[in-house]
Amino acid sequence: MAINFRGRSLLTLLDLSTEEVRYLLDVAHLLKAERTGLQVHQRFQGKTLAMLFEKRSTRTRCAFETAFGEEGGHPVFLSSDDIQLGAKESIEDTARVLGRMFDAIMFRGFKQQTVEILDEYSGVPVYNGLTDMFHPTQILGDLMTIEETLGGLEGVNLVYAGDGRNNVANSLMVGCSMMGMNCTILAPESLHPDPELVETVRGIADANGAELRILSDREEAVQDADVIYTDVWVSMGEEAKAKERMSLLEPYRVNQEMMEMTGRDTIFMHCLPAVKGNEVTEEVIEGPASVVWDEAENRKHTIKALMAASLL
Repeated sequence: MAINFRGRSLLTLLDLSTEEVRYLLDVAHLLKAERTGLQVHQRFQGKTLAMLFEKRSTRTRCAFETAFGEEGGHPVFLSSDDIQLGAKESIEDTARVLGRMFDAIMFRGFKQQTVEILDEYSGVPVYNGLTDMFHPTQILGDLMTIEETLGGLEGVNLVYAGDGRNNVANSLMVGCSMMGMNCTILAPESLHPDPELVETVRGIADANGAELRILSDREEAVQDADVIYTDVWVSMGEEAKAKERMSLLEPYRVNQEMMEMTGRDTIFMHCLPAVKGNEVTEEVIEGPASVVWDEAENRKHTIKALMAASLL
C-alpha cells in the first residue's frame, strides 16, 4: 500500500490508519540508522517551523528543534510571552499569519481545540506536541522503543498504571489498539478514561485483534505484562490536586514488586519527566528493565520522520 503523507497534520493518532502509523515508524527506523551511521542530510533546507509553547518542555522542544535543525531547517521557538495567541489576537488570525510565514507549526499547550483551529486556518501541517487530551508524538516514540526492545508490536501486553484519563493514557490506548497490542489501563475508578473514548478505542482494538481493558486491581492488571508504563501523578495545570492524587494513586506506584508480579521479563517505560518515589521507585527507573532513555531519544527520530513524511 502506497502512503502519501505530504501536507498532513497530526492532531491525534485517531487521524491515522494502522498503515500510516506503520509507515511513520519505518521511516523513523531508517532516519535513526542514518543518524547512528553519522550520515548528514539537509532535507529541510530552506524550510521553517513555528514552535508554539504554552507549556514548558524538555523532550518535545529538544526533539522538534534538533530534528528540524539537523536537516537544515530553521525552527523558531515562540512562547506565550512572545506572541498574541488567543490574547490580543484570535487563534484563527495567528494561524493565518503563521501559515503565510512558516512551512509547518508545532503546538504544545492546553486545549485540543487550539491545535485544531491552527490546523483549520493555517494551511500548513500542524503537529500536536501535547494537549490536555492527546500526546501523539510521544506514543510514536513509545511504539518505536517497544519495537526495538521486544522485536515487534503485535500481541505485546502493555499496562499503563496511574492517572488513566490523562493525555498519555488516552494516546497509548489508541496507539496500542491500532498496532495490535493489548492495552490495560490500571487506575482508580475515579481516574478511569472517558467512556466515549474507550468505546471508540475498543472498536479499533477489535479490528486489529487486540484487547483494551480498564481495571483497578493491580494484580489482575499486570499479570503477563510485557511493558509497564507510568506517568506523573499530577499533570501540568493540576498542581492544586496534588495531595488528592498522591492519596489516590499511591497503590499504583510502579515498584520492583509490581515488576515481578508480571511473571515475565517486563520492561519499564515513562514519558518523563519522572518524580522518582511517587509514580515509580528509583530502583525501577534506574534498573535494568528501564528503557526510558531510549524512549526519550526516540521522540526525536519519530518526530523527524513525521516532519519528513509531511513536508517532503
